[in-house]
Amino acid sequence: MGETFSWLKGHGTENDFVLLPDPDGTVHGDLDAALVRFLCDRHAGIGADGVLRVIEGSKQAYVEDGGAWFMDYWNSDGTIGEMCGNGIRVFARYLAEAGLVGDKPVRIGTRAGIKEVSFNDDGTITVDMGEPSFPGPAGIVVEANGHQWPALHVNVGNPHAVAFVDDLREPGALVDPPVWSPAEAYPNGVNVEFVVRKGPNQVQMRVHERGSGETRSCGTGTCAVAVASARAAHQEAPVTYKVGVPGGELTVTWREDNHLEMTGPAVIHARGEFSRSWLPA
Repeated sequence: MGETFSWLKGHGTENDFVLLPDPDGTVHGDLDAALVRFLCDRHAGIGADGVLRVIEGSKQAYVEDGGAWFMDYWNSDGTIGEMCGNGIRVFARYLAEAGLVGDKPVRIGTRAGIKEVSFNDDGTITVDMGEPSFPGPAGIVVEANGHQWPALHVNVGNPHAVAFVDDLREPGALVDPPVWSPAEAYPNGVNVEFVVRKGPNQVQMRVHERGSGETRSCGTGTCAVAVASARAAHQEAPVTYKVGVPGGELTVTWREDNHLEMTGPAVIHARGEFSRSWLPA
């Protein structure tokens, strides 16, 4: 590994990421959790909600089918994540701006399987997020700021607990992860969404992401929220929801074939070189 490496930074509805170009998988080898934590540190590092390593699908060793390109996604605390909806749009934006893909749909591998990503004429990016599932157990309750709410478990490649609240201020500052019960429901942690209805097929949410804390947006979370909102309203697919997040708005369509499509913006807004000598001893 060299002493310096290139990095970029981008965001999707203000959910921000450090991107590490590593096409043949030799720049970073097995990415180190300590490096991820340092890069994501908003005071000592670059600052981000997570890290996206960009590897050719055939050069990674994490999943059998890595697609044309593989998104090696890490949370800001140095843990590995299965999937990131905002991250994959930023990942695709980088591929397009770097001339690594054209304007045709591209298959991107993740630890939650292959996701097909399409570039729209208005500059937004659409991701086929696959099929949601609703694994047990029933009766999940989440707690934050002294309040409790029933929650629906939705899996969109990673786990989510979706709770409907009367006011988005009720969960408080969300500095610490919400507590859930039964505790064994999420042995590896969970993303918790708090949701209010704003109108027909329109909701607003806040999210505490496992491994990252409260973020300005969560792509997989908006998908989980759209599905949970449709089920709560006794709606069947196809149905489309506008999901507001602190960083903007995403559109989620629950298609008739049970797949979820998420559409939203993604931008690359910084780039530079990093020296490994800057890392703490």
